[in-house]
Amino acid sequence: MESDEVAAPHHETPTFGNPDLPPEGMQTTVGDPGSARMTGPRNPVIESQFPSAVRAPATDVSTQPFFWSSFNISPRRQQRGGWAREVTQKDFAISDEIAGVNMYLEPGGIRELHWHQTAEWAYMSRGRCRVTTLSREGLPSVDDVESGDLWFFPAGLPHSLQGLGPDGAEFVLAFDDGEQSESNTLPLTDWFAHTPPEVLAKNFGVAQEVFKDIPLHNLWIFPGEEPGDLETDQAAAGVEWGATTPVIFRLSRSEPRYQNSGGSVRIADSKNYTSSKTMAAALTIVEPGSMRELHWHPNADEWQYYLQGSARMTVFNTGPHANTTDFRAGDVGLVRRNLGHYVENTGDETLIYLETFRSDHYEEVSLANWLSHLPPKLVSQHLNIPEDVLATFPRGSQGIVPLR
Repeated sequence: MESDEVAAPHHETPTFGNPDLPPEGMQTTVGDPGSARMTGPRNPVIESQFPSAVRAPATDVSTQPFFWSSFNISPRRQQRGGWAREVTQKDFAISDEIAGVNMYLEPGGIRELHWHQTAEWAYMSRGRCRVTTLSREGLPSVDDVESGDLWFFPAGLPHSLQGLGPDGAEFVLAFDDGEQSESNTLPLTDWFAHTPPEVLAKNFGVAQEVFKDIPLHNLWIFPGEEPGDLETDQAAAGVEWGATTPVIFRLSRSEPRYQNSGGSVRIADSKNYTSSKTMAAALTIVEPGSMRELHWHPNADEWQYYLQGSARMTVFNTGPHANTTDFRAGDVGLVRRNLGHYVENTGDETLIYLETFRSDHYEEVSLANWLSHLPPKLVSQHLNIPEDVLATFPRGSQGIVPLR
């Protein structure tokens, strides 16, 4: 019998690990492998770096703004004395709260005296560096930082960086504005070059000839003579002990917020690092087979920098949208505030990465902690999991889920 009705499309019943209608993912190609054929141009090198994008978990659904970027694909600005490469919002559209810079200074190499319209937070990934700055009260600081240490310079305060021997200094900078570029600062040399000589002479009480050999262009990074002992420089700068808020923080030596056989999480924010008024951070270590537990951050986006190892992360968004991608050393990730996620170590070596936030304090909501502080019957009715099984779930926040 003929009918004008159009038959409804057939949808298979969702199965465990594949909750969507219509079903999505590679598991839908069983019995129809041709539907997954890719015959157009491909880049197997890039594909090999993102296995979770090519063959996503069955639980992934739809799409959302790409939350991966990398210093590995950023142009490197090179000068004698060192180099830098950056990831700003122009390169990484989703990151509007934080911009990042990866920089290296050879022993003696100087990032010239300058200041920014934004605050600068930094983590030393290797080597040693001498940092100088001036407080809002006009008091100087001169400090040496090494691998695992932080510094923080509030917006508008002048500073300099100089690599120390034997290996120089490599670090990551995080600015509290996604549009901030390392190539858009206020350098000392530019100001001198663009100030009338008679004004310079009047300001410093010397003859105009004193300034006849000043650089006519900014130096940015340049080779310099490696500084001597710290105490001598501090005395020459007029540092007064205890007169100003500490500029640096020994993050890697601090007491962990979470620690177990699966790894650790160390926090730096205005509670234990009083200088850091607009940035908070977590140094996260995850052992092979372990993972950063399911959680979210209600107060700020999470800007990630991967220092070592390999990982995968799924971000759960409204919609629903859930997407998984892979990260390696030198990569950058971004999770919007309130979006659920985990970070799993997918390699054979220890995973180390930074979680950075544009906030004066660190906040986290653990999924396990939330569920363990609800009436068990309520949770059971949501998840169809018996109450006696729910009783075996972790009680409270773990930070890191160890390999079991």
